Amino acid sequence: MEEEIIRYDNVSVVFDGTTIIEHFSLAVCKGDKVILRGISGSGKSTLLKMAQGYTRPDNGMVSYRKHEIDADTAWHIRQETAYISQDSDIGEGTAREFIDGVFAYSANRTIPYRDSLNKYLTLFSLDETTLDKDFRSLSGGEKQRIAIIIALLLERTVFFLDEITAALDSQMKTTVADYFLSHEDWTVIAISHDEVWYRQEARIIPVGGI
Repeated sequence: MEEEIIRYDNVSVVFDGTTIIEHFSLAVCKGDKVILRGISGSGKSTLLKMAQGYTRPDNGMVSYRKHEIDADTAWHIRQETAYISQDSDIGEGTAREFIDGVFAYSANRTIPYRDSLNKYLTLFSLDETTLDKDFRSLSGGEKQRIAIIIALLLERTVFFLDEITAALDSQMKTTVADYFLSHEDWTVIAISHDEVWYRQEARIIPVGGI
């Protein structure tokens, strides 16, 4: 029997008096690759935030490993999963200082992240000198790749990805999508308008009737 990771059960969300998500249901099992597709404002990002307990549905339920996501379970979920936002303005100081700061947290201190850092820099076409630049001075694509690298260094196996290839060139879009979709044991829920994610191995789920 497949191991269930995330379940949305008859979820509805109302924002400013308007229903943006209505009766949405989806089960995501270990190893699934799911791409949420819909127009801007259809609630796709809200669905990802629900999966980590950052917001709750107005109706219905979201569960993680068959436990309802609430204030008591959200912290544990965030220790097991990685969420990468389309917002790349997430750090201060140099890129190296930003990365080191993430792994200074007690929950991450035992992860040998430096062992894999250079591998990921090479994979995503970043020079090591990029790490010594002020994070805010990096291009949108460089910031996005640093965010992706941090998520991978955290050694998670469940990923929530929100338009993470939007700022990348066509070749790098393919590299990133290939990497996440090729790991059979990883569970991925992604939002993207980039066609490189729409593969045979991925389930395309419409949100908002699209």
